[in-house]
Formats: sequence, C-alpha cells, structure tokens
Amino acid sequence: MREQVVHVQDRWDPEPRWPALIAILAVGGLYLALPATLTIGPRWLFPGIVIALLIPTVISHRTGKHNLNKLFGFTVTAVVTAAMIASLVLLIKALPSHKESPTELLVSAGALWFTNVLVFALWYWRLDAGGPHHRDSRAGHPDGAFLFPQMTMPPATKAETGQELWTPNFVDYLFLAFNTSTAFSPTDVPVLARWAKVLMTLQALISLTVLVLLAARAVNIL
Repeated sequence: MREQVVHVQDRWDPEPRWPALIAILAVGGLYLALPATLTIGPRWLFPGIVIALLIPTVISHRTGKHNLNKLFGFTVTAVVTAAMIASLVLLIKALPSHKESPTELLVSAGALWFTNVLVFALWYWRLDAGGPHHRDSRAGHPDGAFLFPQMTMPPATKAETGQELWTPNFVDYLFLAFNTSTAFSPTDVPVLARWAKVLMTLQALISLTVLVLLAARAVNIL
C-alpha cells in the first residue's frame, strides 16, 4: 500500500510588504518636513537615495530573490536610521543657539519622534524570527524575540479563534514601537531576545531625548 504524503500549507496568507514600504516613504516625507539646518546635503538627496534603494528591494521581492531582498531591505533601513540620528545630532547642536523658531522646533521634534517610531518598527519587523520571508515559510509563529499575546494562547483557544497560523506583521511591530516611544517600555509584548532589548533601549532613549529637548526649549521660551 502506497503511503500518502500530506503537505502542510505553511502560510495561506503571506505577509504583505506594502505597510513597510509606506513606512519608509513616510520617513522620507518626514525628513522633508525638517528645516534645512537639520538636514545634510540637498533636500532631494535623502529621499532620492531611499527611492533608489526601494526599487531594487521591491523588484527582488517580486522575483523571489530573497537574499538580495534582505540585503537591500537592511540597507535602506540603515540609511533611514543614519539620517534620523544625524538630524537628532544637528538638533542638539542647534538648540543652544536658538536658531530655530518655536514653530520649527515643534515641527522638527514631532517629525523626529514619529521617524523614531517608524525606523525601529522597521528594525523589529526585519529582525524578528529571521525576518518576514522566514516567518512566511513556517506555520504560525511559535517563537521569536517578542512574546505576542497570540503566542501564549492554548492550542484549543487558537483553534476556536482561527489563530493557528497567526504570525505578526508590520502593524504589530509598529504598535510595539509606538508603545516603546510613548511608555518607554513594552506593554502587552514581553521582550525575550537581548538584541531586541538593546534596540528598545535605544529607541526609548531617542524618544526621551527628543521630548526633553522640546521641554527644555519650551521652558526657555516661557
């Protein structure tokens, strides 16, 4: 009697990449909202670099070249991270000289704060459990650097709620990053991996720095 081989479907609904794409484009838009004193080079340079890197990133994903897609993905994430840190350093340098008006300071702080959320959401999304492609290649999400509530559900509860194949997508990491920047700690998602703890510490530190700078300038204005 011939043995029947049953193939288990890994993912019936692969994770969409467009939310991460929109987040990167949003970072480029927030960079354009910064005053010229907080940017490096021509204003079109950073958005141009981001778009130039996004094109091969999208193409490599569409053509199934996952290693190349990962390389371009990490590159564009590193670029937006470097731009955010450079703008933050320039803001710290410019603050004592009072070169920015109160309105420019408020816009700059808001843009950098939201950029911080988006940038670290991209890092969590890229790194957790091997990245989006690796998460797509397995059934469900049994382990990772973050313990999402769905991962702690009993099997019977998962079956009742249709969560057997649940995996986090970019929105889940964006929510995690937003909570880190507002509460300076994870809320409903405990952190398990050391690299994730380091990144969350850096994100909370950047968020706190922006808020402290804004508060200090507001006190001086008053």
